[in-house]
Amino acid sequence: MQSNSLRWVFPFVALAIGVVGFMGINAIAQEDQSKTAVDTRPTVQVEPVEANNHQVIINSYGEIKPLENTQLAAQVSGEVISWHPNFVAGGVVSRGDTLISIEKDNYEAAVLVAEADLARAKAALIEEQAQAKVAEDEAKRFPSKARTDLFLRKPQVLSAQAAVKSAQAALKRAQRDLENCDIKAPYDALVISRNVGVGQFVAMGAQVADLNNIETAEVIIPIAGFDSVFLPERIKGIKATIIQKGLNSFTREGVIDRDLGIVDNATRMSSLVVRIEDPYALKTQQPAIKFGSYVQVNFAGAMLNNIYRLPQSLVNNQTVWIVNENQELEPRKVTVVREEGEYFYISSGLNADDKLVTTLPEYPQKGMQVKVAGMGEPSNANTNTESSADAQQL
Repeated sequence: MQSNSLRWVFPFVALAIGVVGFMGINAIAQEDQSKTAVDTRPTVQVEPVEANNHQVIINSYGEIKPLENTQLAAQVSGEVISWHPNFVAGGVVSRGDTLISIEKDNYEAAVLVAEADLARAKAALIEEQAQAKVAEDEAKRFPSKARTDLFLRKPQVLSAQAAVKSAQAALKRAQRDLENCDIKAPYDALVISRNVGVGQFVAMGAQVADLNNIETAEVIIPIAGFDSVFLPERIKGIKATIIQKGLNSFTREGVIDRDLGIVDNATRMSSLVVRIEDPYALKTQQPAIKFGSYVQVNFAGAMLNNIYRLPQSLVNNQTVWIVNENQELEPRKVTVVREEGEYFYISSGLNADDKLVTTLPEYPQKGMQVKVAGMGEPSNANTNTESSADAQQL
């Protein structure tokens, strides 16, 4: 009886075991299918590229220097009787200010003597001209007689005229010497040194002061070879920005005046001269910029048309990576024409519709399949749907 029951039960048990086994095998198959559907392509980020026009900014450095330096000298000799209150080292004087006054008594007397000499010469000339007129009238009354130039007093008149001119020249010299007793500033100036004092006797030609012109300052800036190709054709008159860095940083405006016209033998650089008007701000409210200051100078160079600007980190050995229409990595050779700051400027090798890779896989290779971050993946979704349908049919 028991054996008969076992015979009936065994087929059902075997059937149940078979069903369970089939379900387990089916589950394993579905798991394998889901594993094969996993996308192993690396994910990259891309950015579109766009060509624009770029204004090149050329940057250099230089030292502020005066337009001119004058070793001021006395043009007359004499005793110094006074000097300007600002005529001290570091003082600022204006054009035409009297810096030193030399005792004038002797020179005023010389002017009076010269005026008297001129008056005598003019009187002598009038006398000779009158005598010449008398001689001319007498010659007209007796035309038959031959008359010489000496009789007509022509030499005497010429001599008297020369004496007048000589006296006029002497008066001008005396007046000039009198004016030169006041030594004036030839321009707005910074006094570097003063070499005389009150009561001191100065000889003609002796140096009395050292002055720097502060009406205009200059900055000589070197231009490297890679920047020189971007200089405009005409540089004179181009505006430049002068930057003084430090705790009290500020900017001033300047103008490019000229090219020095030589290339330095050691550095192979050319040089430009930038002028700054009123560097010590005597006539404006701008900050003063002192001689000897080391400043940065920026000015606009050439205009680059249809240029691509890329971070330097994306360009390696003149090559960038893009994602083509097949979602594959593709290297592109590019032409770098300029570097400014953290960017390269590319003239060729890219197109406006290219997708530039900004995050590369660890080992990028040409033709490598990639996923673009932020884009849908319809092919993977279809594969997963088909796998689920097959599993349900099984």
